[in-house]
Amino acid sequence: MGTRSGTKAKIQDVALELFGEQGYDKTSLREIAERLGVTKAALYYHFKTKEEIITSLLQETGDKLQEVADWMSDKEPTLANRQELLRRYSAAVADTGRHFKLMRLMQENQPALRELAAGMKGHERAKLFFEFMTGPDASLADQLRARLAVMVQHMGIFALQETGASEEDRKAAALEVGMDLIG
Repeated sequence: MGTRSGTKAKIQDVALELFGEQGYDKTSLREIAERLGVTKAALYYHFKTKEEIITSLLQETGDKLQEVADWMSDKEPTLANRQELLRRYSAAVADTGRHFKLMRLMQENQPALRELAAGMKGHERAKLFFEFMTGPDASLADQLRARLAVMVQHMGIFALQETGASEEDRKAAALEVGMDLIG
């Protein structure tokens, strides 16, 4: 199956496919192994449970976003720095196929995955991003614009899928709209 990290990525991708097709609860490790064409023991070498697979995916995204938060930590919230934050955020979620599947999985399987997501600090980090993007005296409308600027980095690429535009062009359009929203 290739290198260890390549194998882990393949397992993650196949698991996301199956979770999307059948739901998280209805997918077994055996089915993941079968789709991969490996034994369950080979799969266990990398992941012992479905929870470990999801946690590893959440951790990858969390690590990328933590790098953005670390960059932001000693910056003043000037317009130029808010724009740079949005650029970095957009790049951190750029693995659009996998990221979108993971976000959809989390949304569609909230009861089963709530505990896993709770420990990933996503809400706290998002709050820091939003506060940096708006400042303490921001109007409600400006707070909404900041949230939408971030959210469009996740959803804009998929909202434009049927246009036939390339993924890079759709990502650029999402970033442009986000930039417009923050000023």
